[in-house]
Amino acid sequence: MKAIQVKENIYWVGAIDWSVRNFHGYTTNRGATYNAYLILDEKVTLIDTVKEPFKEELLERISDIIDPEKIDYVVSNHVEMDHSGSIPRIMEVCKNAEIVTSYPSGLKGLTAHYGNSYRYKPVKAGESLSIGKRTLSFVPTPMLHWPDNMVTYCPEEKLLFSNDAFGQHYASSERFDDESPQSVVMEEAKKYYANIIMLYGKQVQGAMQVVNTLDIDMIAPSHGIIWRSHVKDILSAYQTWSNNNPETGAVVVFDSMWHSTEMIAKTIAEAFTEKGISVKFFDLKEIHMSDIVPYILTSKYIAVGSPTLNNGMLPTVAAFLCYLKGLSPKNRKAFAFGSYGWGGQSIGQVEAELKACGFDLCLDAIKIPYIPSKEQLNEIHDKIIRLDSETEN
Repeated sequence: MKAIQVKENIYWVGAIDWSVRNFHGYTTNRGATYNAYLILDEKVTLIDTVKEPFKEELLERISDIIDPEKIDYVVSNHVEMDHSGSIPRIMEVCKNAEIVTSYPSGLKGLTAHYGNSYRYKPVKAGESLSIGKRTLSFVPTPMLHWPDNMVTYCPEEKLLFSNDAFGQHYASSERFDDESPQSVVMEEAKKYYANIIMLYGKQVQGAMQVVNTLDIDMIAPSHGIIWRSHVKDILSAYQTWSNNNPETGAVVVFDSMWHSTEMIAKTIAEAFTEKGISVKFFDLKEIHMSDIVPYILTSKYIAVGSPTLNNGMLPTVAAFLCYLKGLSPKNRKAFAFGSYGWGGQSIGQVEAELKACGFDLCLDAIKIPYIPSKEQLNEIHDKIIRLDSETEN
């Protein structure tokens, strides 16, 4: 296993996880990478490690360049174990290395995970570390997406080691954005942001204010490809996504037992299309919720439907709404819909969860007993067509 040169005397030494298909309930349909970077200077420095099962792959790539025992510093930008999991193995080999981590949260997290027997070098906001010809500056980015998170910037190389920010779960033999299909990379970057970072939009905005002051020609994240030709594109995308205020687009999400709720969902989707609003249509029996969330990131309207099962909504819909509430999109317009037999409690429950998500309920819940008639479907269609007409005219 070979290291890959990123810049002169800077190498990618991470691991490729071709097989992983789930990451905390988020489907990683294209696998993942755990990126670590080796800097050769007067002080040899390793930026992050990898998930514990890949520790020998990490050591093999480092050994392709240098004896791992010569590492002086291990910078831990993030305590989470897909980044720090190989620290015990690295410190077993690199007996003289110091671990650089954020203070106080990084130090607290690492000692909680791995004990206090290692030599730690905690750093605060604005502190720098000279490693020879290069300097490493540390910028805390708390809650992106743990309290300990920080990024590491090397001004001499105009290189930002960005930790989870700007990453993607994407396994590839290519290491750079201009070697990979740009549409695929941006799709995975959007999915990563929507499922992991979206909750922390305000923190992203604060971090972007700092990042925008830096002279950057390369971004090396902890997952996925390295940005060198499309740096401006990913920075612009994060600026847009973190605004959390989409102007158009609709998402229709539902599950159905005997197709009645599905009939309503299709009518809603067709009406949005007729209204000139791009719509995405998702049946929760077929589509994983983490594949839906990226479209919610960039959509103004959210319609969620469920029939009633045992006095409640279908479990797929309940799980989706629980997941969505945790991501806290806000600033969207939403409504509930569904068919029912004799109780109909599910539609009110869906509406309550949409309200708990912070959405503006823009339409009274659509609640149809048994099988919707053509007249009822036409009425639903007309309601969508009239939606927001007062403000649009």
